This record gives sequence, structure tokens and C-alpha cells, in this order.
Amino acid sequence: MRVFHVQGDQFTELPTLPDAAPDAGYLWVGVARAEFEQQNALVQGALQRWTGGQLVDLHVSDLLNSQLPSNFDYTSWYDLLVFRRLAASGDAGTALTQIDTSPVGLAVFDRVLLTVHPADCMVREFFANRLQQQQQGVNNEARAGTRVPPSPADLALRMVNFMVDSYLELRRLLTKQLDQLQKDLFSANGGFGGWQSVLDSRNNLHLLEDICEDQRAAITEWIDAQDELPPATEPATQRERELLRVRSRDVQEHIERVLTHVRRLEAMAENAVQMHFSAQSHRTNEIMRTLTVLTAIFLPLNLVTGFFGMNFEGLPLIHSARGFWIVFSVMLVLGIGVSWFFWRKRYLGQTR
Repeated sequence: MRVFHVQGDQFTELPTLPDAAPDAGYLWVGVARAEFEQQNALVQGALQRWTGGQLVDLHVSDLLNSQLPSNFDYTSWYDLLVFRRLAASGDAGTALTQIDTSPVGLAVFDRVLLTVHPADCMVREFFANRLQQQQQGVNNEARAGTRVPPSPADLALRMVNFMVDSYLELRRLLTKQLDQLQKDLFSANGGFGGWQSVLDSRNNLHLLEDICEDQRAAITEWIDAQDELPPATEPATQRERELLRVRSRDVQEHIERVLTHVRRLEAMAENAVQMHFSAQSHRTNEIMRTLTVLTAIFLPLNLVTGFFGMNFEGLPLIHSARGFWIVFSVMLVLGIGVSWFFWRKRYLGQTR
């Protein structure tokens, strides 16, 4: 468990949970899911002291559920946003079957942000290290271009945006892998055997589409909840809410981009499979056409040989010394003529 106090441009890590909420700024408590389950009573007691309210039992169960999809819910004293972050195992060349996700829970109070992460989550460490570097002046450029989040809601949206950006980076890997599958599908030898990879890719693209749709629904409900807040009277509060709406719409736009790209990849995968079968059907038709033409060429030759192979004494040329050569010449001319006819009709050779 890591506890931080954010006030203005100050970002300080606290050793333990404080007894009371700070007079200014807000608190960020980042805890792993297993630790949250073990110290639930301690966290709930701290929330009661700081905010005058606790997490609802159903929301606690949601935060402990590692299979929960992305969703949004709210109460009169806090908002709960569950967002599935990307956990891509393996290296960049692995198959699409390696893609996995895990939920990150964000309970947003007025002056407290509670985040529940999986044990190996890099989201908490990324923001903690980044804000500490800004505080210490290690990264002057980042400090000049990025301010400390002024509210728990702003910090929560930045975390969500960071998780969505990982999906945006995933698009390049998905496109590269799908392009390789397409090249294998249309290989010249026609001996493609990676149908299990194609099936796994299609299934995972469908799964990724469902995840993105859940994310879009969750952030849309978040935006609707922000719009339903009573009008702010102070200019500072109005500006803060407007910035939250802008950041929320930016996150929503990123999710839409990922969803659009995933659907495009799904269509490409479906089209590639259909084109593969069309190419295979065309190749089969070419083979059958060639065999049919060869059969048609030899059919009159078989007729001639069958005619002169009949067991009669009075057949023409049967007893002539030149009979064989005459019949052979006729068969040769007939075969060449039929072949020339089919070639002119483009029944032989490559079609264009």
C-alpha cells in the first residue's frame, strides 16, 4: 500500500495512513487487490475518518473481483470506476492469444482517491514515479509541460487515459501480426496450416472489441454523471469541471479510436479468410479446367485408336504398310488442331 498527499505542486508520499484528512489538497491511496482484501477494515476505517463515508459492500466485492468488466457506478459521496488495463504477456512477436487484461478500480471521493490494482500493475508505479520526479525536478521538461493533478477525479482520468494509450500502442502489433497471417494465407504453395492461429486471432479481436465497448460505456456514464452535477458557483470550480469534461472526452475519443481499429482488423481478418477460400476455389477451377481440356484433346485420339482397334479383317488401311503412319499423322494433326483451338479460346495457359 502506498499513500500520497497531493497539494498544489507538492507530491509527498506518507509512511502510513494518516489519522485525519489534510487541511488542503487530497490523498491518493494505491493498494494491491490482495492487500486490499486483507486490510479492508483498515482502509474502510480510514475512509470513514477522512470523508465521513465508506465503500458500499457491493462495491468492495467489485473491487476484489478480478473478472469484473469495465463499468461505472456512483453514490452520493463517491464515484466508482472500474477499468480493465492491458496486460500483454510475452514479447512483441507472440501470438494474439497472449493478450490479457485485468481490472483497476478507482473510487473517487471529493478529497480522496482510492485505487485498487493487480499485484503486477505498472499504472500505480508509473504515476507515483512520474509525479515524484516532477516534484524532485528530475525531469524538467515533463515538469514544465505537465502539472500535478489538482483533484482526485483528474488523477483518475489520467490513469484511465494511460491505460487506454496502451491499447492504442497495441494496434501496431495487431496490424503487424494480421498482415503476417494474410501473407501466409495467400502463399504461393497454398499449404497454409495456421488455422488455429487465425481462429485464436479472430476470437481475441472479438474479446478486445467487447472490452472496448465496456470501457466506452463506463466512460460515457462517467461523463453523464459529471454533466448532472449541480452548477458550480465559483469560477475555479467551473474551470476544474470544464477541464474534467475535456479530459473525459479525450479519453472517450481514444477508446473510440481503439474500437474503430479493432473492428477494422476484424473485417480484415474476415475478408482475408474469404479471399483465401476464393483463391483456393479459383486454383481448383484452374486445375479442373486444365484436366478437362486435356481430356477433350485426347478424346478424339481415343476414338481413332478405338476404331482401328476393332477386330475386323476388312478395316481400311489395316493391312497397308503405310496405314500406321497415315493414322498417326491424322491423330497428330487432330491433336495439334484441338490444342490450338483451346489455346485460342484461352482454355489453356494462364487466364488474364
